[in-house]
Amino acid sequence: MSPVQLAAVLAAVILVASTVSVELGVTVALLELTLGVAAGNLFHLQTQDWLDFIAQFGSIVLTFLAGMEVDPAYMRRRLGPSLGLGVVSFVGPFAVTSLVAYFLLDWSTRASLIAGTALSTTSLAVVYAVLVERGLTHTAAGKLLMSATFVTDLCTALALSAIFIKPNVWFPAFLVVSLALILVLPRLAPWFFGRYGDRVIEPEIKLVFACLLLLMVLADASNGHAVLPAFVLGLVMSRHYAEHREEQKRLRVVAFAFLTPFFFLKGGLNVSLAAVVRNLGLLGILLAAKMVPKLGFLYPLAHRADRRHGPFITLLMSTGLTFGTISSLYGLNAGIIDKTQFSLLVTVVVLSAIVPTAIAERWFLPDAERELRIDRRVAYAESEEFV
Repeated sequence: MSPVQLAAVLAAVILVASTVSVELGVTVALLELTLGVAAGNLFHLQTQDWLDFIAQFGSIVLTFLAGMEVDPAYMRRRLGPSLGLGVVSFVGPFAVTSLVAYFLLDWSTRASLIAGTALSTTSLAVVYAVLVERGLTHTAAGKLLMSATFVTDLCTALALSAIFIKPNVWFPAFLVVSLALILVLPRLAPWFFGRYGDRVIEPEIKLVFACLLLLMVLADASNGHAVLPAFVLGLVMSRHYAEHREEQKRLRVVAFAFLTPFFFLKGGLNVSLAAVVRNLGLLGILLAAKMVPKLGFLYPLAHRADRRHGPFITLLMSTGLTFGTISSLYGLNAGIIDKTQFSLLVTVVVLSAIVPTAIAERWFLPDAERELRIDRRVAYAESEEFV
């Protein structure tokens, strides 16, 4: 299939996912994932270089946007719950999945560690997409979710780097440039956006994209990954975008209209249903190894941190996608796992993105307007008590 033909087919799938999402009230990311699995297996669609690039860039832009939504003041104020949820969300599935893969499935040590890393993640992309679509980004539950998810993915990225990735001579340059952008961009943005922003040619969006692409280039050269620097860059820009909501809205439009649909679709295309069907028992074991510790260890902490929304927080923090796929793909490319193991891991990752999110939205979704009213009352009461 030519690149144009594949693009046309995927554009049609994206349009169908969007319309069904509106009709059924289901998060579009779930439909894009599901339709990606169906299209890839029914029509034998294969990914191409242009799709790989757009999907990778889409994941980085989505991560940057997610960082923008984290409230640093809130994260400092609720550092204990954020760290507790984030660390437990990583450690439980990592330990259980690694041990299950090694002792029960007889995978090699390195393959077991890849499995543990891939299935320990919480999907920042899915969590952010749900919160944005449901208007929950500014609620207390949404802020706690974003903060805790950041901690989980930080742990996962550090584990992947410490255990597997071998930095080269470019790695110091990657670190220096990442740090420089994190320090400089928040100071440069007000002048740049004031001088060149609010125009139809959107120079401010192009500045952000140029910075993110630079991170991707250096990450690729250094055997690293740009997800975490992109998230932190979004985090330090959050105050600027809080004061310039229209700029944030335009950046969201570009991302959600064009970039992120290809990211979610490609996640679905990675799944080989034939390999999965031949190994349903292994799939069930791996899915349980991820979900049981996630749900079992997270719920008591989530209930303590937010009594009204403990199940919602627990379910969304049980999702996986970006780092899970990245870890699995790294293991495949490095020869640590084979194609069957890769398909099983990616299928578990995709299922963990779809099933917990669907349950959370169907039965535990908070009402955004009600939550904002409650949060305002709580904030007012706390300010009165302080005075």
